[in-house]
Amino acid sequence: MRKVLCGILGLVSLTAVGATPEKDKPLDLGVIDVVGVTPLPGSGVAAQKIPANIQTVTSKQLEDTQSLSLAQYMTRFLGSVSVNEAQSNPLQPDIYYRGFAATPILGLPQGISTYVNGVRFNEPFGDSVNWDLISENAIDTMALFPGSNPVYGLNTLGGAISIKTKTGFSAPGHQFEAYGGSWDRHSEELTSGWNNGTWGYFLDLHNFDENGWRNYSPSTALQGLGSLSWRGDKGSLDLTLAANDNNLKGNGAVPVQLQELDRNAVFTHPDQTTTRMFFSELAGSYDLTDAVEVSGNAYFRQNRIKTFNGDNSDYEDCELEENAGLLCEDPGDDEEVVIDTNGQNVDAVDAVEGATNNTSQTYQRSRGGTLQSVFSQDLFKHENNLTVGATYDYATVHFESDTELAALTESRGTIGSGIRVDESKVRLNTNTETVGAFFTDSFSITDALTATIAGRFNHIGINMEDQYINDPDKTLNGSHTFDRFNPSAGLTYQIRKNLGVYGSYSESTRAPTPMELSCADPEAPCKLPNSFVADPPLKQVVAKTWETGFRGDLDELLGKGDLKWNLGFFHTINNNDIIFRRDASSNIISQGYFDNVGQTRRYGIEAGTTVNYPQLFSQIDDWHFSTNYTYLNATFMNEFDTVDPLDPSQVAVVSSGDRIPGIPEHLYKMTLGVDLWQKVSFGIDGIYSGDQFFRGDEANNHNKLSGYWVFNTTAEYKVNKHFALFGKLNNIFGTNYNSFGVYGEASEILGPAFNDSRFVSPGA
Repeated sequence: MRKVLCGILGLVSLTAVGATPEKDKPLDLGVIDVVGVTPLPGSGVAAQKIPANIQTVTSKQLEDTQSLSLAQYMTRFLGSVSVNEAQSNPLQPDIYYRGFAATPILGLPQGISTYVNGVRFNEPFGDSVNWDLISENAIDTMALFPGSNPVYGLNTLGGAISIKTKTGFSAPGHQFEAYGGSWDRHSEELTSGWNNGTWGYFLDLHNFDENGWRNYSPSTALQGLGSLSWRGDKGSLDLTLAANDNNLKGNGAVPVQLQELDRNAVFTHPDQTTTRMFFSELAGSYDLTDAVEVSGNAYFRQNRIKTFNGDNSDYEDCELEENAGLLCEDPGDDEEVVIDTNGQNVDAVDAVEGATNNTSQTYQRSRGGTLQSVFSQDLFKHENNLTVGATYDYATVHFESDTELAALTESRGTIGSGIRVDESKVRLNTNTETVGAFFTDSFSITDALTATIAGRFNHIGINMEDQYINDPDKTLNGSHTFDRFNPSAGLTYQIRKNLGVYGSYSESTRAPTPMELSCADPEAPCKLPNSFVADPPLKQVVAKTWETGFRGDLDELLGKGDLKWNLGFFHTINNNDIIFRRDASSNIISQGYFDNVGQTRRYGIEAGTTVNYPQLFSQIDDWHFSTNYTYLNATFMNEFDTVDPLDPSQVAVVSSGDRIPGIPEHLYKMTLGVDLWQKVSFGIDGIYSGDQFFRGDEANNHNKLSGYWVFNTTAEYKVNKHFALFGKLNNIFGTNYNSFGVYGEASEILGPAFNDSRFVSPGA
């Protein structure tokens, strides 16, 4: 694999024109000692009093590592975070934390909740997370909360991500950055922030463009975010507006035999996703007294997502004599003649054989708000911090999907025929209403011992209306409600100044998404992610997490600098977990239905160390080192049937203890950096991701996808306080690795010689 030079030139203006005076600038402590305990900013509690290992990221850390996106930073530097590059696009990764997913792909179970300035950013239709919506340089801080924290609402099965964007008060100054590199990748970004102590603004404009390292994979991303802020003696207001216009192509997994011939090759193309989001939020806070603060927000969010996937075809010439000359699905004794959207049989001609164009359009609008109060008053002469609040979210979604019959080109692109399959046409409207009420209280029993209790009640109402006129039975119609109160409790104890222990228990839930509810009938399976056919009920998933660990520092041992460490154990069981089960009655690998399959379990050990050591060898060098290791055991706990991915006609039995596909058992990360003369910086980071089973092999009957090591390096030279040059080299040893595996049918496109059903997503 060739080496990858991603950035070669940067122009940075560090002049803080119009910024606050030097004495008013916030002190950079290097770590965040106070962490917000609710999605809405304002509810800060000392980190050592929180019974969990929270990982935090600052804008400086994002800048210093030259990460392409927040998702890439998390993958390279945060503990227990892994990645599946199923889409093979740098802005569309599947991020996993402790084995729970936050991904843009519809149909995957989403186990991580995401918030931006206190507003939920999981999409309403499938709870998916689109990582390409906000530029990394617009982010001020990010916190990754572990466990099933109920305060963060739906989908917080394994964790929650809380992002706060920059304002003119947190990021005064003006900066322009540009870089270019391999595959014609280039990026230009302008940021500007200013305040006069009362009013402030912040603006971030970003353009990203590349041809992609694999064939037929160009992408563009246009992102913008702005804020207008006001600060008073007792209150604050922030108006935030954001938008994007992104066109991303990532041509997905490729057959292993084709990859052996050409790592740049794609199976079929194009696989295109466009996102056009608009986001507006007004947030404010007011101090009623020195110990009581009221805060809240109101928002409107719109996202229009379109996909165009050129794929192979499941339709062939009919075999039965009475259907001669027609096109059929599953040719043979049980074949079904393909009907177009005009109700006509489809003739088997070259223009409709060999490929399909699967398209979808999802129009999502959500609005709502949060109101919370923070009470920082002593209780029985003991320090106490209580936060209570309520949330309301309402979303409307219009979803369309179609399958157009097509022919393949010599490069395995597609040429549409204009004929659309009636069975695959979906027109669906959904309304989702979510009401939540929460509280969290941290009570200091002694100066060293703190107890925390929290809880949240969720009510979710989902209404679905089938809009397709050719479906008189309206099989997608349905109304569903889900209610539950989720509790949590924990203790922290500071054994000594530099050593603490914590433990907690927490519960959280996720409701079945409209997409899952629309494809949950084993008697009427569908094809992901396009065709929905029925609406039987599914149970909501309930996660229950136990967590305990130690943390501390060895600063006294070093004498200068600092050394932070953590060691913890976590154990989460999902009850009524939902997965996509392949249909044993069909020979189509991608056909199946969503189902509750009982319990799944994820448990493991986390260990991490961070060292900052100034002037280690001389007066000019400051060193930084960090390492994270995770052992993660993710398994099914109940037996169920699925299909053998190598022979869809055979049933495969998933047994208790079988590993969940796509999740590595071992993760290791390390970084080493040095600053010289406070002008020159060098850094290297490495990732080891262990082996994993291919998606579709839930029964663990076949070979695993191998683990891999990847190393990257960065460098920066600050010419003066106004100008800097930087560069980075990804995959410095040119490792050929694959981060994701799935099963497909390569022989249908490439011929009988390509009889290996394994597909992989190669890494750059």
